[in-house]
Amino acid sequence: MEYIYEFPPTGSILLLFGMIFLAGFVDSVAGGGGLISQPAYLLSGLPIHCALGCNKVSSACGTLVATVQYFRSGVLDWRVAGLSAVCSFIGSAGGARVALLIDDDTLKMALIILLPIVSIIILAKRNLADENLSEQLTRKQRWFFGAFIGLFIGFYDGLIGPGTGAFAMMAYCILMKYDMRTASGNARMLNLASNVAAAVTFASAGTVVYKVALPAAVFGILGGYLGSKVAIRRGAKFIRPVMIVVLIMIMVNLVVDVFF
Repeated sequence: MEYIYEFPPTGSILLLFGMIFLAGFVDSVAGGGGLISQPAYLLSGLPIHCALGCNKVSSACGTLVATVQYFRSGVLDWRVAGLSAVCSFIGSAGGARVALLIDDDTLKMALIILLPIVSIIILAKRNLADENLSEQLTRKQRWFFGAFIGLFIGFYDGLIGPGTGAFAMMAYCILMKYDMRTASGNARMLNLASNVAAAVTFASAGTVVYKVALPAAVFGILGGYLGSKVAIRRGAKFIRPVMIVVLIMIMVNLVVDVFF
């Protein structure tokens, strides 16, 4: 199916590209960029299915660049992240199926309660996010937790969605004792897998408006590149506050979904 879409005025399209840049920057640091980019596409006048397709294309491009930056800087455990990425495919498929069977408002309410608790943990346990202690885990534990995180986060992504990268970061920090930089890099690789899969799906369905998605992807790439560079250089001191802001954004989004 072909979708006809007229470019909005110059001011509106510049605002869209600016928001995509910001989304790429935030997402490369702490995840949650979709909470910025998805509404931006909708505000530009795109139909919902086209907005979803364009969002996944620009997000995949920005996440790819960020993942490469983390890998080149040596702050990405690609073996664990790769396992998590594969398992996230399986988990996402399961979550999508469950979403068809149950009311997810109950799960969203649980997240609304849990997110402030998790935020306090991240703020209180400062050493948890400053030093990579993952070597304290045995190889079997690393593989087990890597697979578990992939399945669980993928399941969440298929069931609910917002903040997948942020939740992956928290899981890597808390369960696997990664520092925030490595956790962020691992989360980008996990997120890249799901973004690419979704982008291909939307593209094959003809819902990607390329004259919007491709220019926007350039800004997503710039945001992902700069965000990952800053996160790698400054570490937890920069990532932690961005992470808290993202968690607040996720919680607000969930509250709006449940109560309004």
